[in-house]
Amino acid sequence: MSELNELNARKERAEYYEQVGVAMTCRSFAEYEKIFSLNLKELEHVKLLDIAAGASSFTAGARAQGYEAVAVDPLYVMDLAEMAEYGHKEIEISTAKLASLAHKFDWDYYGSIELHRENRERSLDIFLQDYAAKDEHKNYIPCSLPKLPFADNTFSLVLCSHFLFLYAEQFDYVFHLNAVLEMLRVSRKGGQVRIYPLLDLKQQPYPYLEQLIKDLEKKQAIVEKKESKLPFIPGSTHMLCIHK
Repeated sequence: MSELNELNARKERAEYYEQVGVAMTCRSFAEYEKIFSLNLKELEHVKLLDIAAGASSFTAGARAQGYEAVAVDPLYVMDLAEMAEYGHKEIEISTAKLASLAHKFDWDYYGSIELHRENRERSLDIFLQDYAAKDEHKNYIPCSLPKLPFADNTFSLVLCSHFLFLYAEQFDYVFHLNAVLEMLRVSRKGGQVRIYPLLDLKQQPYPYLEQLIKDLEKKQAIVEKKESKLPFIPGSTHMLCIHK
């Protein structure tokens, strides 16, 4: 690669969040409420599933409020010490990346990059306390899309935060379609699947979203875009809400 091409490549990389592989997420229950416009009290017989949950504390927070909640992620093969080390390292790496791209994001919710990091660290701590009892309660199950180890019609609400669509360059359309169909399979009739964001890591709209909606509607799913209330990523104003 010529020196000019290398400089241009560096400039392009500096304009978006670079990620090799899938990152561990460490988001809080409060963030999930904003991201997915959640009001769990509106739902009946609530049983929740968080997919690609990483070290997010949504499941721990929901369980603390008396809801039945399960999280899945391939990382859950790790023991407590491994998860703690991995999580703290991921927060350090992601904070450094965000610092170099701070001008690209909306900080209204978090206030600053320092407070953003503190939020991640609190969420990780809450997660780890709950994860410590994972074998006893079976709330953290190691698995990954497009296959889930649950019976049909199990969950009233299935959430997928910062995985599908975000990694559009790593996973093709067939993967996305099969993943969403699997989430619908484990959803109860009348239940919902919610996916956020609808952008990739370069903050571009998922290019096959309309095709995906058409294919889901062929399966009698009702699909709509609904407002999300945490626009940290510029343009990430909506989530996909799929009704079974």
